[in-house]
Amino acid sequence: MTRHVDVLIIGAGLSGIGTACHLTREQTGRSYAILERRENIGGTWDLFKYPGIRSDSDMLTFGFGFRPWIGTKVLADGASIRQYVEDTAKEYGVTDHITFGRKVVQLDFDRAAAQWTVHALIEATGETETWTANFVVGASGYYNYDQGYQPDFPGQENFTGQIVHPQHWPENLDYQGKKVVVIGSGATAITLIPSMADDVEHITMLQRSPTYIQALPSDDPVAIGFKKTRVPDAIAYKIGRARNIALQRASFQLSRTNPELAKKLMLTQVRLQVGKNVDMRNFTPTYNPWDQRLCVVPNGDLFKALKSGKADIVTDRIAKFTEKGILTESGQELEADIIVTATGLNVQILGGAKVTIDGEPLKINETVAYKSVLYSDIPNFLMIIGYTNASWTLKADLAAAYLCRVLNIMRDRGYTTFEVHANPEDYADESLMGGALTSGYIQRGDGEMPRQGARGAWKLVNNYYRDRTLMHKAPIEDGVLQFSKTGTAVEPGEKVLGA
Repeated sequence: MTRHVDVLIIGAGLSGIGTACHLTREQTGRSYAILERRENIGGTWDLFKYPGIRSDSDMLTFGFGFRPWIGTKVLADGASIRQYVEDTAKEYGVTDHITFGRKVVQLDFDRAAAQWTVHALIEATGETETWTANFVVGASGYYNYDQGYQPDFPGQENFTGQIVHPQHWPENLDYQGKKVVVIGSGATAITLIPSMADDVEHITMLQRSPTYIQALPSDDPVAIGFKKTRVPDAIAYKIGRARNIALQRASFQLSRTNPELAKKLMLTQVRLQVGKNVDMRNFTPTYNPWDQRLCVVPNGDLFKALKSGKADIVTDRIAKFTEKGILTESGQELEADIIVTATGLNVQILGGAKVTIDGEPLKINETVAYKSVLYSDIPNFLMIIGYTNASWTLKADLAAAYLCRVLNIMRDRGYTTFEVHANPEDYADESLMGGALTSGYIQRGDGEMPRQGARGAWKLVNNYYRDRTLMHKAPIEDGVLQFSKTGTAVEPGEKVLGA
């Protein structure tokens, strides 16, 4: 049996749940369903279970714009975020629209029918289920849920201890009183060190190169003030969100316009936190601030772990694994009972699903993004990829609201298909996530990602204010976004009889 909805959303994480809520809030009148491969709501926040997992963006901007995050924590733990997403789904009646245990494997768009046919694998039984939809929203993120990035380290077969990747953290991993080495310097590694330090004999963060780290208070003092003065939650959230968006943008702009000053400010803050006995070379990257994403530590928990003597940082390269641990290129042997490879993600678009248009295979990495949410020559399709220099949800909210604007115009004017086409001069060589950051997973995944454009709304600038204007205020019928009625092109602004 084939099931049909107006809008089919792939993924029940932040982006998918947010999109579904917008469809209801903005009165699109469209039926929808969500296909989720896992058995729970939450996406990333249901998958990752490593100690201390938390957001790396402040919750006033990481929460949905339409539903306040109630609390004073600047960064929230993973379980609280997952609960927030689940509660939001329940509040807006989204939960009943989710079909769990469905891995989307194939999507095909039929131009004549203006309709998608989507095949989903029921992994529990091996059967395939078919859905049809007028519109598809890709809300499954950009990384491979099955396999994190794990380099092939020389001699790792000789190590007699346990090797763990944070993406697949064993439920009952016993690290009490043991020696642990965490390979990596990103948000995961910086979270693991203070979270495990009290329970291990010793824990070492082994990094090839340092990362910029910024300490923030665990609790937002302004949010605490609002609580004490009993400012209504919705008003406090709106004010705090606007403030934090502005602060994020100002920090990024300073790093771009005056990188030396930004570097000095960040390293001075770290020096004050770590004290005199820590080698600042372990905190001084060779690149400029925001060439890679900043890492945030609440209440300086990483620095406290280092000063306690239970943790340390080693900046070196791995020569090989040994029976007892890791030998670095400088000749130092780091003994370990457990090695955690916090080495990053593997990029994967749409969960690896194949896409065809009228039966012809389409390569997502050869499309170019328009307003960073629509993709050239893919009709009735929107895919959400969040910001690299700000909170993911800021972009997800904008994208979902933009989709609703498009759907409402189509309903009012009788359109059945939307599509964008890029001219040769619109294309750029960089991927949708390239250019802004030099992080390893972005460089490794460059060939998998859609391209970004070279000019106008095709060009990605990772600027929330600019995107808000493009998606919330700029005309929908802008001459680039083309509409059709069951395959027949419609000139922008054409009046539909009876509409």
